[in-house]
Amino acid sequence: MEYPGQPEERQQRVVAEAGDGADAVVSHSKNHQTVGVRDRVTRLAQITAGRGLTVGARGHQTQRPLTPPGQSWESFSAPWHVDVRIAFEVGRAALARPLRPGSTVVILSSGAALGGSPLSGGYAGAKRTQMFLAGCLQRAADARGLGIRFVALVPGQLLTGTAIGEAAAAAYGAERGRPADTVLKEQFPVPLDPAGVARAILAIVSDEDHDKDTALVVTGKGVERA
Repeated sequence: MEYPGQPEERQQRVVAEAGDGADAVVSHSKNHQTVGVRDRVTRLAQITAGRGLTVGARGHQTQRPLTPPGQSWESFSAPWHVDVRIAFEVGRAALARPLRPGSTVVILSSGAALGGSPLSGGYAGAKRTQMFLAGCLQRAADARGLGIRFVALVPGQLLTGTAIGEAAAAAYGAERGRPADTVLKEQFPVPLDPAGVARAILAIVSDEDHDKDTALVVTGKGVERA
């Protein structure tokens, strides 16, 4: 799941929706250099003193089929260098610092990780790997008795009011010969927007429900185990 707009706009929007419960938001653009990403993540882990750290990514989904001249290897593999990379770097920094006991690192995944996304190249696999990574990071934290929680939050449906949600609905609607809004209403009768995702992040950081789960799904109906 990504938030539309430039990185600064998106971060402000998430923090505004989440309020004071989530202390920091990490975002990563495919245009960031490798060293810069690692340095920024390390500095953020050093200054984060609160209970919540939310990890997002700004990798661009290329909505094309695999058949030529659709996806190239570069477009297919791009999410691995953005979405997986930022989760990996933040997870390592959280363990190395480490964050204070009681902290929660929320990695924003995608419903594509559950049901696939045939028009989005390697995006679904990258988002699934984020879910696996949350579990691996949790085992590492538990083995060291750090008291840090890692959880992948999976928006289980396309988000209304976002550029990516609208683009995906349009792409799959065109594939089926149906309008985008019809696809959204038929597949997801109870809508989910960025504010709903922000509320889910707050619930994960603040509540003890699902405190043993490393992957959770949020839909228009609420949060449940993946």
